Amino acid sequence: MITGFEKIVEQRIEKALKEGKFEKLDGEGVPFSKDDLAFVPEDLRLAYRIFKTSGFLPPEIEVRKKIEQTEYLLANCKDTKKKYKIMKKINLLITKANLLRKNKKVNFDISEKYMDKIGSR
Repeated sequence: MITGFEKIVEQRIEKALKEGKFEKLDGEGVPFSKDDLAFVPEDLRLAYRIFKTSGFLPPEIEVRKKIEQTEYLLANCKDTKKKYKIMKKINLLITKANLLRKNKKVNFDISEKYMDKIGSR
């Protein structure tokens, strides 16, 4: 639900668009640089940047990246047999990620969502 303030902001943005105030601005067409560390506490950002520039990623992050890549493969796969193979890989990666957590709590419910996706396509 849009609040009164948000509605005013939206109206002003629309007005500025119609008046052409957003045209030919510096940096137009250049994508924003995404700060990967926006959600990292300020006191830890320096350490994270050092790790990032050295090419080191914690094992948990590496597994999460593999999960995201594999989810992309699943989303773009048309063959049902291949989908099942990809889902098995995702389930294995999720289990690995859960085991790498400090509290060692395994959450098998995460993988359930992939069974629903195959039936709906």
